[in-house]
Amino acid sequence: MSFPLLTATAALPAIGAIATAAVPAAQRTAAKWLALLFSLGTLALAVTVLVRFDPDGDRYQLTESHAWIKEFGVRYELGVDGIAVALIALTALLIPFIVLAGWHDADPLETGSRRWRPTQGFFALILAVEAMVILSFEATDVFLFYIFFEAMLIPMYFLIGGFGDRAHEHGEKVASTQRSYAAVKFLLYNLVGGLIMLAAVIGLYVVAGNFSLQEIVEARANGSLDMATNTERWLFLGFFFAFAVKAPLWPLHTWLPNAMQEATAPVAVLITAVVDKVGTFAMLRFCLQLFPEASQWATPAILVLALISIVYGALLAVGQRDMKRLIAYASISHFGFIIMGIFAMTSQGQSGATLYMVNHGISTAALMLVAGFLISRRGSRLIADYGGVQKVAPVLAGTFLIGGLATLSLPGLAPFVSEFLVLVGTFTRYPVVGIIATFGIVLAALYTIVLYQRTMTGPVKPEVSAMPDLRARELVVVAPLVVLLIFLGVYPKPVTDIVNPAVKQTMSDVQKKDPQPEVEAAK
Repeated sequence: MSFPLLTATAALPAIGAIATAAVPAAQRTAAKWLALLFSLGTLALAVTVLVRFDPDGDRYQLTESHAWIKEFGVRYELGVDGIAVALIALTALLIPFIVLAGWHDADPLETGSRRWRPTQGFFALILAVEAMVILSFEATDVFLFYIFFEAMLIPMYFLIGGFGDRAHEHGEKVASTQRSYAAVKFLLYNLVGGLIMLAAVIGLYVVAGNFSLQEIVEARANGSLDMATNTERWLFLGFFFAFAVKAPLWPLHTWLPNAMQEATAPVAVLITAVVDKVGTFAMLRFCLQLFPEASQWATPAILVLALISIVYGALLAVGQRDMKRLIAYASISHFGFIIMGIFAMTSQGQSGATLYMVNHGISTAALMLVAGFLISRRGSRLIADYGGVQKVAPVLAGTFLIGGLATLSLPGLAPFVSEFLVLVGTFTRYPVVGIIATFGIVLAALYTIVLYQRTMTGPVKPEVSAMPDLRARELVVVAPLVVLLIFLGVYPKPVTDIVNPAVKQTMSDVQKKDPQPEVEAAK
């Protein structure tokens, strides 16, 4: 029996979560190092998965399959395609940086505090989320996916509500109330989406007789499973609704700005760069593969919603006073691009969307973590409380600028390639949609430049005059992300080579071919 590499990749952070939570309360530093060690071990396993994966091989590789609940046809089935491998690598890469960036975020507020293991709990919850996200990317049994898709909400709820941002202009009591509100809103929105999906999962079992993604897709391809049109569309809507909440897609997005504002910066990165990717990934893996006809039927409406997300998110980002809410609305706009690329139903669009998931994770992590370092120094999230930072902390300002330029998809930085592919892939099939979406790029340039100008340039405000530059630990967090942004901006081929075969197979599932360019005959 071969080594269960996929199980090990998800099990290691789960074991790390238990071990970190079990560290004695007084040994906070030991808990931090233990969490970092387990996150690095998970990264090593993810790299092994990446190395062993053959883009030209079978669609799902490193597969594992064991009987679980035989009475209901539920199996413990794992397998990865190129899209899943890329997102597992992204997740495993970001978690060590999240741990390092949040090194002091869960330290007790008062010397000698006896609160129940706050530090241990914080890092254990991060590792628990990592385990569940990785299993969501690996699961090829629909019911198994659903379990971890929902289970990750619990540790995220406690990370938002129990370990929120300490920078608040109205005091700790108000901050605690707003953290609780943000956490409950996050939980309720996603639980409602999950309950609707559960009904669709049960409906799928009634129609197909099992939960195996591969078996259902094969049965549909060979004609042994024929879903009624209305049944397929209702099941699609049940799945898509849950994924649209997680993504988040307008108008189901309103939980995200509250959650990112009240969470610590590392947890905000965990939300938008890691957890939210499960929603867009699931659209590719489950919506398009299980319900190809319904996906095409819903495409016009979804493209309209994606366009609204792009423009609406960018417009609201322009008018934000809170730095973290600005980044949250920018992410809503970016997720609109990702969803637009998925449902453009072209290979360029879907390759760009997958690449966008990876690049958005890296760029948002860089920008949000530097913003978190900035906020921790000043004690305020308000943009108006800053000014002239580049004169007293030039390295911090420089990395903030690179993160911002990546957010607006500057050529030469990683998000540009993915955004360009999404727009090209959309324009070839839906030119009007592609043209309207370009307004999001203009607005992104506006909110990014305004944010940098108001915080980093101009006269030095007295409150930031003694602000220290990035420390060694913070440089270790930011520098690799900046290098990746530049490397993937110049040479994205390592990622596209992995995801392109999976995208072609997905296009085959929905029976779509790329539009042929129209060339006028020479006169």
